[in-house]
Amino acid sequence: MFSIGQISVRIFAGAAFKVLGFAGWKKQTIKRNLEYVSQGTWMSGEKLEAENLYKKMLRNLTWHVGELLFCFDVYKKLPEDCGAYPFSAGGKIFELAEGAAGTIEKMRRGGIFLTAHYGNYEASGAWLCALGVPLKASFIPLKPKWLNRFVYEKVRCVRGRPYSIDAKNPREFLDQLDGKAPDCGGKKQLFCLLADQDSRIGSAMDGTFLGRPAKINPLPDFLLRHRPNTPVFFCWIQEQGNRKILHAVEAQEPNETQRDMQKEMLKQVQHDVNQHDVNQHNMDQRGLDQHGSKQRDEKISIVDGAYRAWLEERIRENPALWYGWTHRRFRSTRPEIYH
Repeated sequence: MFSIGQISVRIFAGAAFKVLGFAGWKKQTIKRNLEYVSQGTWMSGEKLEAENLYKKMLRNLTWHVGELLFCFDVYKKLPEDCGAYPFSAGGKIFELAEGAAGTIEKMRRGGIFLTAHYGNYEASGAWLCALGVPLKASFIPLKPKWLNRFVYEKVRCVRGRPYSIDAKNPREFLDQLDGKAPDCGGKKQLFCLLADQDSRIGSAMDGTFLGRPAKINPLPDFLLRHRPNTPVFFCWIQEQGNRKILHAVEAQEPNETQRDMQKEMLKQVQHDVNQHDVNQHNMDQRGLDQHGSKQRDEKISIVDGAYRAWLEERIRENPALWYGWTHRRFRSTRPEIYH
């Protein structure tokens, strides 16, 4: 039995898929990304056909946008008690993956939550808030102002508590982790960051992604250098028919073998990195200090280490669920591939 919300999602997704497909929305960007990645070693001989990937990704994306528009409140009203799952609501069955309940308990005590434009990533934030996780998700304000206010107060708001934040400087980020920000009530927050986009700020770090050189966001490593004992978590929603399964894992420190593999990978792609003039003494707009290659040698970056390994595993499982294909992910290192 379909609910009105589910019927609305089907209608919207079907129409949006046809319109975007006819317009060729982001088609060339996806093609360029796929061609560039396929020249490396990440896919180990497996080839993804651009047209097929484009259609599958567009169907997934329009469906998830439809859920955001018509069924998002279902996620916001899910039980806080992990023992209440599996839970049926809105024609769907919501479950916690094995081990997720223990991880969620840790997430309720704060930390760093790294995620990506993978699957229904917006819904995972609302679900975590419903589970009592003190989430604060970093975002860039939208325009016009009325739309930004609507998203802040209505969309990214669970049980009267907005969970998005536009922090202006490092102190504000650290205050969230420490529970010292005005809206924290003395409780340490779980700071959330989408970390799969091309970082075009002066303090961006050199790294690898899908076997190719890439610039990565320095913020998570900045926070960890100043709060080294902060736990880091990854989370995503797996969909199987009408089942929604929430996965939550805690990042582990890399062992010696993983460190050696990481250093070797950096050596393999280093020759392909275009040299750019970077003004080392400038701070970026959020006041982050510079991360140099010497620091990378001392400690593996969380973004270029555990997070990258986690995200690449997700993309291998289902490439059409990673919407980062629509971004110019390698523009900072190889801008010519998008011309």
